[in-house]
Amino acid sequence: MKFIYGYSLWLILFGASQVKGQNGIVVFQSDFGLKDGAVSAMKGVALGVSPTLTLMDLTHEIPAYNIWEASYRLYQTVPYYPKGTVFVSVCDPGVGTERHSVVMLTKSGHYVVTPDNGTLTLLAEHLGILEIRQIDEVLNRRKNSGASYTFHGRDVYAYTAARLASRTITFAQVGPRLPNEVVRLPYQKAKLEKDAVKGNIPVLDIQYGNVWSNIPKAMLDQIGTKPGETLHIQIVQNDKVLFDKRVRFVNTFGEVPVGDDAAYVNSLLNFSIAINQGNFSEKYKVFSGPDWTIRVSRK
Repeated sequence: MKFIYGYSLWLILFGASQVKGQNGIVVFQSDFGLKDGAVSAMKGVALGVSPTLTLMDLTHEIPAYNIWEASYRLYQTVPYYPKGTVFVSVCDPGVGTERHSVVMLTKSGHYVVTPDNGTLTLLAEHLGILEIRQIDEVLNRRKNSGASYTFHGRDVYAYTAARLASRTITFAQVGPRLPNEVVRLPYQKAKLEKDAVKGNIPVLDIQYGNVWSNIPKAMLDQIGTKPGETLHIQIVQNDKVLFDKRVRFVNTFGEVPVGDDAAYVNSLLNFSIAINQGNFSEKYKVFSGPDWTIRVSRK
């Protein structure tokens, strides 16, 4: 009993930053592509801190400067990694400016090293913020890199992430604690209407051109949708209607002929629309981002 009381008091006094362990895994995301050595340089810096780290890639094909998509890919991926994993996300069109360089610890126990420029929008919303610290670049910056202002991914983020993941530093040693607030990008959140559901198209299933929404299956259930019926789907960008048709709602693509449109629930249990063995995005010129809205109804 004395041990439990003492441990609880220790948590209160020293905070979450002292009790969430790092597991030696670093996962990298960027808009760098793989045509040059930028990604490899970041990994080299990490291994220079600790050659025992496990280095993984989320993606390096974020469209250039697309902070929104960087936010979504983190939301799509982070929950599937073990607690204590450190993520590095570098989509940083404001590199070298006054935006904060931070490490956010989510309530799920994951660390994200990134510029606070909107990249943390969806993780903050869906996983929650346990604690945020601003990177102290006096202590947590690659040695002799102070003259470089345009590659913080290598000199600050990869270096800090590796020090954190390898337990070279504690979370508290990242830098000063900040309020539990991040820069958030505005977007259309999913909501129920009288006989319909309205939401955003946050991202494409890019390999196949399928359109993913943020409308959860639970909302479809609330308006009574059933597999096999046809749904009225309208897609709008900035008040311009790009798609307005009825589409069959299915469990699998094979339930419609090749070349036909199909509405379905994707792997994140959100409403989506595709063409069986075709590219919906290319055919209908439908893309993704905060300014895209999708409306689904049974009528």
